[in-house]
Amino acid sequence: MKKFLIASTALLAFAACGEKKATDATSGTAEAVSAPAGTTWAETTSTSTYGGMVMGNPAAAVKLVEYGALTCSHCATFSEESGTELKAMVAKGTVSYEFRNFLLSPIDIPAALLARCGGPGPFFPISEQLFAAQSDWLGKTKEITEAEQTAWANYTPVQLTGILATKLGLDTFVQQRGISADKAKACLADAKAIDALTKMSQVGQSEFKVQGTPTFVINGLTAEATGDWATLKPKLIAAGA
Repeated sequence: MKKFLIASTALLAFAACGEKKATDATSGTAEAVSAPAGTTWAETTSTSTYGGMVMGNPAAAVKLVEYGALTCSHCATFSEESGTELKAMVAKGTVSYEFRNFLLSPIDIPAALLARCGGPGPFFPISEQLFAAQSDWLGKTKEITEAEQTAWANYTPVQLTGILATKLGLDTFVQQRGISADKAKACLADAKAIDALTKMSQVGQSEFKVQGTPTFVINGLTAEATGDWATLKPKLIAAGA
């Protein structure tokens, strides 16, 4: 990643991908819950009071939160490895899954804004596909020149967000997945949404001691030494998933 994108602290404070400290979650039991007629829990989505995107039964006994970054390789690996089994838990009605965007670099801002642009329903498939194609769009940072980085130092957060979205092809990426060009442009220009993403990261740091991504929270408690599906799965099962 280019040095400007790493050094730009005007937008946010950086954290590490894949490094964190935490406390253990408690355990319990939960019975399967049927979704309302004609629906499935895996297709039930909403937005939490923290601003995160939620999939599943809002009253699930086991509430899983992931603080993740779309630029984080460990988060991409988790997305790939957890997909089928985690969705099965959500479909059972015993687990809800919430993704809260955590900003590691300025690139996370356009990626998050565009993934969230269509609301909680499209958010999950778009995020999953962004993770799957992560090396492709992040690889385009190699094309960013020193002259461009120098010029960007004087840009506002909104200006830089739009430039990065175009430079990395993120705007085109979501347009190919049902987000119109006008809608994408409006989402990228939403200064309040950028502030909300920054606040979400700050709350993660202050309330849940998030130091890196992915960080997992189970029923309100941050899971210790848990950075992948292999270590998270048994903790969900112990909690009653």
